[in-house]
Formats: sequence, C-alpha cells, structure tokens
Amino acid sequence: MKLPITVTQEHQGKALDIDCDHETLTLLNDKGQALGTLSWSSLIEHILTIDEDTRFAHSRAHPRAPLAIKVHCTTSEGRRFDSLTGGIGGGGLFIESSAPLAPGTEMTVEFSLPDRPAEKYKAKAKVAWARPKPERYILFPGMGVQFTDIGRDAQQRLVELVDALNRSRAVA
Repeated sequence: MKLPITVTQEHQGKALDIDCDHETLTLLNDKGQALGTLSWSSLIEHILTIDEDTRFAHSRAHPRAPLAIKVHCTTSEGRRFDSLTGGIGGGGLFIESSAPLAPGTEMTVEFSLPDRPAEKYKAKAKVAWARPKPERYILFPGMGVQFTDIGRDAQQRLVELVDALNRSRAVA
C-alpha cells in the first residue's frame, strides 16, 4: 500500500510504501525509488523509546528532577539488585539498568536522600515503562518505576527535594 506525502512541504512528492507481508515501511522518492526501509520492529522500538519525559508527563502528578542516588531494589520474586537513579519525583524514580524489568513488575525500593543520608526510605513500586537501549547516546537504559505505596513523610521529602533542585537549576 503506497501512501503519498502531500501535507509535509519538505517531503511532498515522496511516498511511504507499507509492506504488510514483510512488516516493513519504505520511503520512496518522487520517482518511486526506495530511499530507505525500516522494519516495523525498528519503528515500534523507536516510538517506545522517544523521550519518556514527554510521553509520560500527562500521567505524572509530581514534578521530577535529575538526581543520581543509590537505590536497593527487591522484586516480589525475591530478586535483589542495587542501582542508581537518573531522576526522582514524588511519584516515582527512574532506575538505570542495562537489563530493565518488564512493565508491571512489582518491587520494593529503598533509598536515602542526599540531604539526610542517615534516613532510609522504603516504598513499594511497579515498573511503569522501560528503556531497554540507550537513546541518542545521552539517555541511559533503565526503567521508570511508579510508587504504589510510599509513606507520606518519604513522599513529602522527595517533593521538597525536587522543588529545591528545580529552583536552584532555574537560577543557575
């Protein structure tokens, strides 16, 4: 099935050729010659790894800030691992991992915040999304986890820290 590009000015005259049997998408020039082919798998993978901040901003109840803190994770099956966060918020964390867990995986996370290293916080969470590969060489692979049960004090401390970090970055 060929779909002509008619609205996007810089690509008018080109067409997309969709091959359902081979699950490919080919870009054709104005003479019908193939300029490049992409597998559906590659396209889907690209869409799923597009900037998670943009994709999930509508579903976040709390602002986030980039911050690396140590986090200890335990899955409901008993698997334990330590990692670093790439971002924090009152609603969850981004945990860096070269082998992120599948969305829906439940876990317990334990962490301390840099302004109170002696205080340990513990929360129940689930994997909301995963980035299995680095993106644009600047975004680490890992997973976004959403808190499902976090103490009021721990959540308030996270919200206050994110607010302070975001304010200080806005001034700098």
